[in-house]
Amino acid sequence: MGRKELQQLIDSSPFAQFCAYRISGIDTKARTLTVTMPLRSEFERLADSGQIHGGPIAALIDSVGCYAVVMLHGNSVPTISFTTDYMRPAMNTSLNATATVRKLGRSISVVDVDVHDDNGRLVAVGRGTYSTLS
Repeated sequence: MGRKELQQLIDSSPFAQFCAYRISGIDTKARTLTVTMPLRSEFERLADSGQIHGGPIAALIDSVGCYAVVMLHGNSVPTISFTTDYMRPAMNTSLNATATVRKLGRSISVVDVDVHDDNGRLVAVGRGTYSTLS
């Protein structure tokens, strides 16, 4: 699936629209997808703190992992499980999540996701497992 088609799929999700996900990098040969999520006041841990709550970061990891599999598989895929490890607070920044598909299988796919802030600092890492059964 190409960049334009994948962005259209992302834009068709009300949740992804709310999060304002935008593809910022795509490489099907390397099996990577990078998506940017801007800071929104609704994502803040505390009002006017600028610190992004862990929930939107985890959702970004799950979403970008899923879209990376869709990019290669061509069909929507449900999440089986995912984990998130937080490395540092994300403060007053957009987030850039890069998903790398480690395994694209007939029934299960595995994706690792690194999330960086605008200064390139690692904010969180995650791994998702997705069902690719058709």
